[in-house]
Amino acid sequence: MTYIIAEPCVDVKDGACVDVCPVDCIYGLDDPEDRLLYISPDECIDCAACEPVCPVAAIFPEDSVPEHWKAWTPINYDFFKDKSATRSKVDSLKPQGTTSPSTAH
Repeated sequence: MTYIIAEPCVDVKDGACVDVCPVDCIYGLDDPEDRLLYISPDECIDCAACEPVCPVAAIFPEDSVPEHWKAWTPINYDFFKDKSATRSKVDSLKPQGTTSPSTAH
C-alpha cells in the first residue's frame, strides 16, 4: 500500500512531508509546474511518517482516502507515468485560483 496526497495540497506544497520521509519518495516540491506533491507508489514503504506532519491533512493511506477525494488516487499513480497529462488532470479537477469548501476529516 502507498500513501496518497489529495486536493488540500494543491497550491500549498508545504514540504514538511518531504522533510520527514525516510526514503525520499515524495516528489514535486522543486518543480513550479507541479501544483501538489506526489508519493511514489514504488518507493513508499508505508511508514506513515508523512501523514501527521501535513499541515493541511492532505495525506491518507490509499485505502482510507475520503470518498470526496478518491479522484486524487489515480492522479498520484499517473504522475509517475505521464507528468504532463497529470498536471492537466490536476488543473481540470481544481482550476487555478479556485478554493474548495472546508470538509471535516
